[in-house]
Amino acid sequence: MAASSSRVMLGPLVAAIDQGTSSTRFLVFNAKTAELLSHHQVEINQSFPKEGWVEEDPKEILQSVYECMERTCEKLTQLNIDISNIKAIGVTNQRETTLVWDKETGEPLYNAIVWLDLRTQSTVERLINKTPGRNKNHLKHKTGLPISTYFSAVKLRWLMDNVDEVAEAVLTHRAMFGTVDSWLIWSGGVHCTDVTNCLGDQSAALVGQMCFQEGQAKNTYGTGCFLLRNTGAKPVMSDHGLLTTVAYKLGRDKPACYALEGSVAIAGAVVRWLKDNLGIIQTSTELEKLAASVGTSYGCYFVPAFSGLYAPYWEPSARGIICGLTQFTNKSHLAFAALEAVCFQTREILDAMNQDSGIPLTQLQVDGGMTSNRLLMQLQADILCIPVVKPSMPETTALGAAMAAGAAEGVSVWSLRPEDLSEVTSEKFEPQINPEGKGHVKHCYLISILEVPICLNTDLQ
Repeated sequence: MAASSSRVMLGPLVAAIDQGTSSTRFLVFNAKTAELLSHHQVEINQSFPKEGWVEEDPKEILQSVYECMERTCEKLTQLNIDISNIKAIGVTNQRETTLVWDKETGEPLYNAIVWLDLRTQSTVERLINKTPGRNKNHLKHKTGLPISTYFSAVKLRWLMDNVDEVAEAVLTHRAMFGTVDSWLIWSGGVHCTDVTNCLGDQSAALVGQMCFQEGQAKNTYGTGCFLLRNTGAKPVMSDHGLLTTVAYKLGRDKPACYALEGSVAIAGAVVRWLKDNLGIIQTSTELEKLAASVGTSYGCYFVPAFSGLYAPYWEPSARGIICGLTQFTNKSHLAFAALEAVCFQTREILDAMNQDSGIPLTQLQVDGGMTSNRLLMQLQADILCIPVVKPSMPETTALGAAMAAGAAEGVSVWSLRPEDLSEVTSEKFEPQINPEGKGHVKHCYLISILEVPICLNTDLQ
C-alpha cells in the first residue's frame, strides 16, 4: 500500500514522442523531477532503392508511434502509475525528412525521403546555376541555409517533378506536405508545424541539455552528428560554413532563440555500414571493443562521405574514402578510424564555431546513442582538447521536447526557470593528449578530406 500511495503522489507527467531516423521512442517524465519513468522503442526500417537514395515508410513511422505509446502506457499501468496524469505530449523528430500525402484519403503519396538522401543533387545544381555567380549561399541571408540536398524544399521540388501522384494532388489541391512532425500531428486531425519544427530533434536536445545561456553548446551523436551553439536572441550568420537556425521559442510572447549549427551526415550510420555492408561487427557494442583492442588507427583514415560532406564543406558530390592502408591494417584499425572520423568532423565544426563567435568553447555537452561508447567520448575530448560532458540520462532530445510541452501556455506543469531546473548528474571526459600530438593527427585527417574530390575527379576522367 505504501508503494502505491507514493506513486499516486508523482504529480503531473509529461510525455514525448521522439521519432528519429533509425527508431521511434515514447517516453514519460515526471514534470517535477525530470525523472524518466517509462519508455518504449521501436526500430525503423530504411530502404535504399538506388545509390544515394534513402526512404522510410510513412505508415510504418506512424504505426511505430502508436506501438510505442501503447507499450509505454502498459508499462506505466503495471507500475501502478495513473496515465491520466500525462498532461501534455511533446513531439521531436528527424527534421528534414519529407512527406506528401492526400488530404482526403490520408494516404501517403510516396515514401518519406530521409534527410540524408542525395537524389536532389541535380535539382540543387539546377537551382545553384540560376543564382548570380553560381553561389550556393545565395539565400543564406534570408534562410540561414545553403542550397543543399539536406533540406526539405528541394525534396518537395523533386517529388513534384518526378512523382505523378504528387503532381496530380498538387494540381487538385489535395496534396499535404510536411516533415515528420506534421505527418504525426495531422494523423491526429491538424495540419501544422511551428517555427522550430515542433522542436526538431537537435533543437530539443539543446533544450534538454539546458543550454539556455548564450554561448552554451551541445553535440548529439545519432545517425548523424549535430553541434548547436546558442547565440541568443540575435541570429548570427556564419562565415565558415555553418547554418543559422532557430533554436527554440518557448512561448507565444517569448523571444525566439537562435543557434549556429554544424551538421555531419554520417556518425552512427557508419556503425551500421560497418555491420551491414562490411560485416566486421555483429552489434554496435563490438565496435568499441575492436577499436580499443588496438588503440590506434595505425595511419588509416576514414572519411565516411556516404551522403556527400555537410558542414563546413557542403559538397554533395563528395564520396567516402579510406586511405593510409598497409598490409598491417586490419578491421580493428578500421574500427578505430571510424570513431576518429566522427571526432575529427566534430572538431572541424567546433573550429568553425569558434571562428564565427570569436569565443572558444571551453567544454562540450554531448548526448545521443553513440555517447555510450566511452572510447569515442575520450577520443572526442582528446581531439577537441576540451572536456566532454555526458549526462547520466542520455535521452536529452526527448527530455527537451517534454520540457517545452510541459512549459507551454495552458499546460504550465514544467517550470523552465533556472532555479527550478533539476540538477543533472554527468560524467566528464578530460583530454589526455597534448595539443602538439593532436595537431599532427588533425593535419593528417584534413589531408584525407582533401583527397575526396581528387578521387572523384579521377573517376570522372
